[in-house]
Amino acid sequence: MTDLPAAVARELEAHDAFASANDTADYALTTTVFDATVTAVEAEGKRDGRFRVTVTLPTLDAAVAGETVASVVEDGWFETLERRLEDTYTVAQTSTHEAPIVERESDDVTVTLEYVAWNATEGVADAKALIEYVEGTYAQGLIPGYEYRGRAATLLENAQSRGQQAADGDRGGMPM
Repeated sequence: MTDLPAAVARELEAHDAFASANDTADYALTTTVFDATVTAVEAEGKRDGRFRVTVTLPTLDAAVAGETVASVVEDGWFETLERRLEDTYTVAQTSTHEAPIVERESDDVTVTLEYVAWNATEGVADAKALIEYVEGTYAQGLIPGYEYRGRAATLLENAQSRGQQAADGDRGGMPM
């Protein structure tokens, strides 16, 4: 994918959660700990764009600190992640999409999502929602009992911090 359709470029530029990635037609989502990009090309008909979202995640073994994850556990984790990601498009407005492509290489899992948007605003909103769904699905699949490192550890720390903030807010603060 090369040049962005003008309407898509305007929407990505205006969105506070996306930033241009390296003088290319890719835009990175800045609100995730993972490498997540979106790009688009012209779509047929009266649609604003055919989008491609790519999210790169660490494998379970690459995310675990200080030990090697047994291959049977790694394989089961990956198969579960694949199954969970089959529902990714349930958070999107688009109904015209390809099945998620989930590929595992040595230390990375790459999730590729392609869809068509009727308008650029919906397409960009879908991109953010899809990336966040992938991130949340990954977080749900982290297995308790392991110590995590890198982006997986950051993801867990962020979730715990948000959970603590919500719990503190539920108490209502100091009495007046």
